[in-house]
Amino acid sequence: MTKPPKTGKLLNRTLMHAAAKLHYIEGLSQVEVSRRMEVSTATVSRLLGLAREEGIVRIQVMDLDAADAMGEKLCSALGLKAVRVTESDKPAALSAQVGSLLLEARLGPGSVIAIGWGRMVQSVISAGFPRLPDVVVVPTTGGMHETASHFQINEFVRMAAEQTGGEARFLYAPSMVSPELHAVLIRDPGAARLIAQWARVDAAIMGIGLFQRGGAGADIGFDPDDAERVAGDVVRHYVDARGNEIRWPGQDNLMSISREQLRRIPLSIGAAVGREKAGAIIGAARSGMIKALVTDTRAAGRILELLGNDQV
Repeated sequence: MTKPPKTGKLLNRTLMHAAAKLHYIEGLSQVEVSRRMEVSTATVSRLLGLAREEGIVRIQVMDLDAADAMGEKLCSALGLKAVRVTESDKPAALSAQVGSLLLEARLGPGSVIAIGWGRMVQSVISAGFPRLPDVVVVPTTGGMHETASHFQINEFVRMAAEQTGGEARFLYAPSMVSPELHAVLIRDPGAARLIAQWARVDAAIMGIGLFQRGGAGADIGFDPDDAERVAGDVVRHYVDARGNEIRWPGQDNLMSISREQLRRIPLSIGAAVGREKAGAIIGAARSGMIKALVTDTRAAGRILELLGNDQV
């Protein structure tokens, strides 16, 4: 007769599975996993090590040819100009691919590069951009009423200009304003000069947002039926899984590059990683607001699954 497993061993395997799921599937850092599970980071590290030993986690190192093949499949399936897939989701690997796309675009003096906001854009810029002397770097939107570092878009513009050897131009205005202030700002000479740059952007680097119902940013007033359809956003232009625009109250008063202007950019690069971003990436690609994608194998694999199963 087989003896039932000891409670302690079963609990340990449950904790291993939980830690592995949060870290490897949901993409949380070990620090974030420790906070979620209310244990120390040392315990999380030990659980992840045990999970590998027990076979709960199996790590496969994908060769470059396999990653390139995934990129080619995605490029064709999503109708994009270029897709770069990396095994790693680390900023250095993603930044290298973004930099490669910028260099291939042969941006000359006076070319305009637009910069988005968010954690992904922040990490990619922090890892470094190639030299592109005398380009003009502008924000895609006004500032946010947030103190977190990943909302500081003018600082991202400054950093990108410093790294490329370009000229930074800032928009000294909030991203969301009243109709009255919007009318004033578009007539202001300084703001008008910056806004005019959005019509002639040559390349853009933007994150692809995941709309989380009940999360930050979910209080912008979507109709309930529309909220259920939102897949994600690019510079707060929200789309469904088919790439269709989903408008929201106050959108006309955004101080940001428009959806139509984004679609006219020759090289608009969307950067996003993780399986949870797959639906948002598909919607962004189908919307035409991005023409190139830099992502990791986890997101790429999930996108191909969804497309192959006709789930989107």
